[in-house]
Amino acid sequence: MRRGFCRMGMLLATMAWCLLPGGCTESARRPGKLRVIATYSILGDLVQSVAGENAEVVTLVGPDGDAHTFEPTPNDGIAIAEADVVFLNGIGFETWLDKLHSSSRSKARRVVVTAGLKLRHGGEDRHDLHSPGPHHHVHDPHVWHDVQNAAHMVGLICDKLTEADPAHAETYRVNAAATLGRLQLLDVWVVARIDMLPRQNRKLVTGHDTFGYFAERYGFDVVGTALESVSTEASDPSPATFAKLVEEVKRAKVPAIFAENVHNPKLMQRLATEAGVRLAPPLYTDALGKPGSNGDTYEKMIRHNVTAIVEALKP
Repeated sequence: MRRGFCRMGMLLATMAWCLLPGGCTESARRPGKLRVIATYSILGDLVQSVAGENAEVVTLVGPDGDAHTFEPTPNDGIAIAEADVVFLNGIGFETWLDKLHSSSRSKARRVVVTAGLKLRHGGEDRHDLHSPGPHHHVHDPHVWHDVQNAAHMVGLICDKLTEADPAHAETYRVNAAATLGRLQLLDVWVVARIDMLPRQNRKLVTGHDTFGYFAERYGFDVVGTALESVSTEASDPSPATFAKLVEEVKRAKVPAIFAENVHNPKLMQRLATEAGVRLAPPLYTDALGKPGSNGDTYEKMIRHNVTAIVEALKP
């Protein structure tokens, strides 16, 4: 994993700054500031926590928005055209971005914040499983559900903001150190909270395959997903596939399954009914929640998800 100079000196400063505020806002454009785009709300929150008041951060796919199915507007093209830096997840998460960037004739530097992370295999591209010919394999883009991966992203964000705006380098480093301190404490909290759940109860069933990194980091098994895909663009399962998933849920003896804030819960409600389990409160998966919700920042999103999972699956 690469380590830029923003990350090299942060360890000693981390704990001292861990109580400083963060959070994503979309403010009006003011002259002289670095103009920054974040492609989706979770990334926007992390970018804003490092940028602070020194950059204007605009998020394209907002709260409860699905980046998999997002359709850009002309205003999004204008925002890209005016930007200095575009932060994106990559790994096939923003399939619409190349066309938007090209059509806007933007000269903004594009930064893939997942660069350097170890990626997990995401299975086949299941946009159309019934089409003839082979299906290509894809990687799972949902890296942020592992808090350590989010910390990696913050370090890279700091490096690139510093390169683009060296006049405010020290502020970016201080903001990043504060954010990394909070993330370090958050990861410790997640591990401690999940330790309260017996290992045999750590089984997840969700709408699409979004918790792979979470499962690997924190010791869960993903029993199944309704869409059998790392993308919500996949079509609903066939009757035979759905029936198989119902049986898998019954065999796993899970007390609850989980809907998501970016996907219609009807399919998961039907699965819960047929499998005889409870549909737990929805998790924040590919987007933050609306302002004022339990998931309107990255840190609140993680705390909500972990609390909801532990409460729903505890014996």
